[in-house]
Amino acid sequence: MVFSNVLLVFMMSLQFGMYGLMVDNGLKAFTGHIQIQAPAYVDDQKMRQTVPDVVTLAESLREQLQSDFVSARAQTFVLASSKDRSYGVAIIGVEPKFEPVVSSIPGLVKEGRFLKSNDATEIVIGKTLAKNLRIGLGDELTLLGSGLDGSFAAAVVNVVGIFDSGVEDLDRSIAEIPLGLFQDIFYMQGAGHQVVITAPNIDLVPELMARVQALVPEDEKHVIHDWNRLQPGLKQAIQADMSSSFAMYAILVILVAFSVLNTQLMSVLERTREFGIVMALGLKPGRLGRLVILETMLMGLMGVVLGAIVGAIVTYYFTVYGLSLPGMDEMAAQFNLPARMYPQISIATLLAGPMIVFLFSLLASLYPALRLRWLHPVEAMRAA
Repeated sequence: MVFSNVLLVFMMSLQFGMYGLMVDNGLKAFTGHIQIQAPAYVDDQKMRQTVPDVVTLAESLREQLQSDFVSARAQTFVLASSKDRSYGVAIIGVEPKFEPVVSSIPGLVKEGRFLKSNDATEIVIGKTLAKNLRIGLGDELTLLGSGLDGSFAAAVVNVVGIFDSGVEDLDRSIAEIPLGLFQDIFYMQGAGHQVVITAPNIDLVPELMARVQALVPEDEKHVIHDWNRLQPGLKQAIQADMSSSFAMYAILVILVAFSVLNTQLMSVLERTREFGIVMALGLKPGRLGRLVILETMLMGLMGVVLGAIVGAIVTYYFTVYGLSLPGMDEMAAQFNLPARMYPQISIATLLAGPMIVFLFSLLASLYPALRLRWLHPVEAMRAA
């Protein structure tokens, strides 16, 4: 019981810690927890699906929410050309002052710097894109695309920063320029495509979502989505992993329950003669059955307490120093996870597993207890 409880506490804490990292790192890289968009933009990310006066809306939300974790964006796809090569890339117009607080990309700039001025002709690109285009810091990049009105849009920008997120697809496919420059190049007339909002932690998203909905009622111009709608694949991946993990936990609990059943049944059979004697003296079978259940309950409580304590100590150690998973770097990189995993200990992860083991152990003790109801004193005393 103690071993299984320690294992359950540690594995569940590690599992939920990984989920937290997956959600935080996945959303903070680009998506954010909440976005305000045009009604059809989430399913049809085309240039014409715009939010009017997107910077004004973002400023209003920052003031009313009393939070800087709000940033306006605009996005389109262009042909990015260097001297030697051309690649299709998503160009993101961001507010240089506020983008670092809603996205982790500005903090991942490994060469050069992030954007500074809202109107400067500069760009930050991913490491893989820089390699593909064969360019570096200070080189010029030509952007060719279509404006909001369908006209031809072109600009020449200077590479001032190269970021490395660890996710090759992200480093290859996006680049960021100042929002003011984006609106000038693509004739946006003050419009944008997203207002991105992040919460201090994932648990506060429902409350923040309700506040944003109260401040910005949904209409033909605005719609508000949380991260579940913006990245359904992330939630589905977590649910799939939880299903497989809980199946493994269930097998462990069942094995412990059968072990308890075997132990208690053997204990009853070994004491058949003693049980027959006390029954002959007037002790009823029901009281003997309750005795067996009480023994199991005391063992279970000891297993819960010791397992929870030892599990908490082991888990706390890894919450401080982390757990390295050799050979898992590529899988971790797919979800923008670090090489070391940190468990997330909580009351739920500390007690859920041990309490389930305790309940199943009690259920397993019912059969040995019920056997005593069919025990006859004379036959029991004759047992060897």
